[in-house]
Amino acid sequence: MNSRDTRDALIEAAAQPSPETTPSSTSGTESSPPLFGRFSRRSFMASLGAAGVVAGASSLAAVAVAQQEKPAGASEDDSAVTGAVPVVLNINGRDHHVMLEPRVVLLHALRDHLGMPGTKIGCDHGQCGACTVHVNGRRVNSCLTLAIMHQGDRITTIEGLAQNGKLHPVQQAFLDHDGFQCGYCTAGQIMSAAALLHEPIGQDDDSVRAAMSGNICRCGAYNNIVDAVQQARKQV
Repeated sequence: MNSRDTRDALIEAAAQPSPETTPSSTSGTESSPPLFGRFSRRSFMASLGAAGVVAGASSLAAVAVAQQEKPAGASEDDSAVTGAVPVVLNINGRDHHVMLEPRVVLLHALRDHLGMPGTKIGCDHGQCGACTVHVNGRRVNSCLTLAIMHQGDRITTIEGLAQNGKLHPVQQAFLDHDGFQCGYCTAGQIMSAAALLHEPIGQDDDSVRAAMSGNICRCGAYNNIVDAVQQARKQV
């Protein structure tokens, strides 16, 4: 076969219909191959592309609806959370508007949604006191209470304890008596001690230890913490 014959043979082969597009391959009869096999590669890829366009359009429509329903003051990230509802929390004397799923606890609302990392995550089971905050002046384990339950309450975190640039007496006492150790429990210890100053407890160290027993220090700085609390009690 010379070069001309070879060229003619190739042209003739190219003009023949592809087995993927012949009527017998898409007839849908019982003798046809399985469903997937009846699609050509080109038609299959076209179907995927169309599905992608539809899915993308649906996602964009969902985002558009969420944006339309977002209340004023809600953050951009929170508005996309499924089941989130508008919540107003008064923290450190200021109202914060945030979209929260109703099962979010106060601890995670503070840290993850409002950018207040001063309140620490410890055991997350209400046993160590690292997450202690004040609600209407009383100490509360923020990992055990839902944020949505505290609309209208007055919440204070470690970020709001100092006033007008001056440390709270308990904060200053912890500095004076080196009550920090590694520091992870310190925020909860200070918040608990600050609330303790307004509670009817005895004057002796054992009474202070009992009142502070809900806050655990893994570094064993208990004596320094008790000394700090006793100093602050004399100043308030």
